[in-house]
Amino acid sequence: MPDAVLFDLDGTLADTAPDLGGTLNQLLLEQGRGPLPMEKLRPHVSSGARGMIGAGLGITPADPEYVGLLQRFLTIYQDALCVDTRLFAGMAEHLDELEAQGILWGIVTNKSQRFAIPLMEGLGLRQRCACIVCGDSAQRSKPHADPMQLASAVIGIATTDCIYVGDDERDVISGRAVGMTTIVAAWGYMGNGNSPATWGADAIAASPQDILGLATANR
Repeated sequence: MPDAVLFDLDGTLADTAPDLGGTLNQLLLEQGRGPLPMEKLRPHVSSGARGMIGAGLGITPADPEYVGLLQRFLTIYQDALCVDTRLFAGMAEHLDELEAQGILWGIVTNKSQRFAIPLMEGLGLRQRCACIVCGDSAQRSKPHADPMQLASAVIGIATTDCIYVGDDERDVISGRAVGMTTIVAAWGYMGNGNSPATWGADAIAASPQDILGLATANR
């Protein structure tokens, strides 16, 4: 068994798409546009505000109006962090199982502390997790190795004794860079890039209940 399991937040631990999608649709309405269906928005959630704004407005950080739209998006989202966000099916039971077996678990996310910590509080999980490493916690965010190294230092467990579970290719890149066993969360958002089978992960989990078995098999 691993000594620790670390999770990405959006699209892995929790389904944040309803609140992020709702934020974008409010922004679209303010811009005089109609709302977009959630199925169109879900693949972009792992890319955060940048991905959502790009999907909804066709705007990139290079556009002069991007900064203003970004700030408005973040303001709206901060007031609706945990309205319809929920743990993915089976995740609550998986966390209980980890704790019952004495396995530490934590979060490594590119979400900033401004949002990730209140969200974990809203989910009732902040006091239960061993660490919350955010996009602005380390010098560089995923896909760099810095967040994984920081998480390892905070929980006091070597990176090679941890597994990392995420739903984006950058999660696999970051975890592999420090020798973690990497598992793709097939229930997550996955983005619009390459197939997860090409990411180089150690395994792909169909559900949270599969994580420990796959982690043990790949150690």
